[in-house]
Amino acid sequence: MISWNTMANAMLESDATTCGIRVTVHSRYLPEQSSPADRRYAFAYTVRISNEGDEAAQLRTRHWIITDASGQTEEVRGPGVVGKQPRLEPGETFEYTSGCVLRTSRGTMHGSYHMVRNSGETFDAMISSFTLKLPINLN
Repeated sequence: MISWNTMANAMLESDATTCGIRVTVHSRYLPEQSSPADRRYAFAYTVRISNEGDEAAQLRTRHWIITDASGQTEEVRGPGVVGKQPRLEPGETFEYTSGCVLRTSRGTMHGSYHMVRNSGETFDAMISSFTLKLPINLN
């Protein structure tokens, strides 16, 4: 597994802030879980959700839109992330890694997290688009 510090030195793939909630994402190809001959390309993505605002917020649901290079789109909705609905106080961060499988060697993901404040106010924290792709071999 790649540490966050190592990934932070790489190009940031996605960074969006909504109502004080900052969502950054890095992705990577998983060759050991892929089989190009079978049109199976596995990717992992690490998400860091930081509360840079002045009020606590809890992540309730997720909504992902995943598009492969052929234009095939899949929407994923569900409660929380990796089985959790993290509540973030100002200054707190939650990080997790998940994955997806595409039928093409390249694609994109974007979406949102539905958040709720203590006051009952709700908003969608946006996840800007990031690329899923095989690494470029310059040798």
